Amino acid sequence: MAKIEGFRIRNFGVLRDIKLGSILRDKSAGSLTPMTAVIGKNGSGKSTLLDAFGFLSDCLKFGVEEACDKRNGFGRIVSQGVNEPIVFQIYYREEPDAHQILYSVSFSLDKQSRPYVKHEGLWQVRKSQDDDKIYTFLALKEGRGYVWKGDEGDILASSELYRIMLGESPDDLEQVELADDVRKLGIATFGALKQHPRISAFRQFIEGWHLSYFTPDAARNLPVSGPQKHLNAHGDNIGNVVQFMEREHPKQFEKILADIAGKIPGIDKISTERMPNGQLLLKFNDKGFVDPFLAQQMSDGTLKIFSYLLLLSDPTPPPFICIEEPENGLYHKLLETLAGQFREYADNEKSKSQIFITTHQPYFIDALNPEEVWILEKGEDGFSKIHRASENQTVKGLVAEGLPLGGLWYSDYLEGV
Repeated sequence: MAKIEGFRIRNFGVLRDIKLGSILRDKSAGSLTPMTAVIGKNGSGKSTLLDAFGFLSDCLKFGVEEACDKRNGFGRIVSQGVNEPIVFQIYYREEPDAHQILYSVSFSLDKQSRPYVKHEGLWQVRKSQDDDKIYTFLALKEGRGYVWKGDEGDILASSELYRIMLGESPDDLEQVELADDVRKLGIATFGALKQHPRISAFRQFIEGWHLSYFTPDAARNLPVSGPQKHLNAHGDNIGNVVQFMEREHPKQFEKILADIAGKIPGIDKISTERMPNGQLLLKFNDKGFVDPFLAQQMSDGTLKIFSYLLLLSDPTPPPFICIEEPENGLYHKLLETLAGQFREYADNEKSKSQIFITTHQPYFIDALNPEEVWILEKGEDGFSKIHRASENQTVKGLVAEGLPLGGLWYSDYLEGV
């Protein structure tokens, strides 16, 4: 399964220009780990960072204009005082032994002040002695450009790549123009065609992302009956996912409920009850009580823990999981356990998922190591800057001696590297 090794975001809110992980020509920071946590004070840009992934996902699902409208317009999301496009670059590998692939896209305003896709490209980068060789699968400028069929694109030197993005026409390459308007991503169009397997693979990768904005009140709602394969962003389809897993994976589902019950303090057993309309009600047997409680009666923390552990039990897991502040509503001693569950899951070869979390809770960070933690801070210019905890050799040494990383952050050891 594909893994993100690094990414760069420019001109998106307070994220004027930040880089995480291994990117082209700058691999000094090392690749992102399977489990990555970003910490920072309130207002440092953690929510904006998570929303950057949500914005790109919404652009693919709904189009650029609707993705901007959901955030009150392009002017609200572009960095203040900046007259430049919003740019996203994602560096990932489809498999561990595959070559790194770069996806780059930029957004700007047209003459009618409507947001559109200015540039978009998908390339595979291979090192050579003379120059990086660029296998090009997609290269578009304002909806016009080039796309290549098959598993391999034409090999271009990086200088030729820049020519394409400037709108120049390289020799012997087929030119294309999107039939739809420039407010839709090219990967949405070409990724739907089987003759473009690399573009299709990247489109499916983004479509598989799970961005969690879990809301306990939403999870208490009784959804309309009908099985659903995956948990949604707000968790209001827990009953539907339970119904799907009970129907499609009955033996595995019984084990999942038993495992989850064993990891939630105070819960002795989790079971289901089928209603006449086909819905499944979740029942929690609390230790010390004979009669079970329904999900609608459980605490916010219990529902949240159940939701996260159900997400981690998905038989066909999402390749990339983003969670904002999982500590909200949880007892602090549960956080280290939850962090351990996240990291164990991310490190498990069977799950093949990558977990990306924003948090400001030291107890959660205690379970992580310096390579897994990035610190987001506000610079003097008002824009965010970011660094990895492992860049501080003093911090690495203190952690190696047994001091908890969260405690070091609480004591301001992780800031200002």
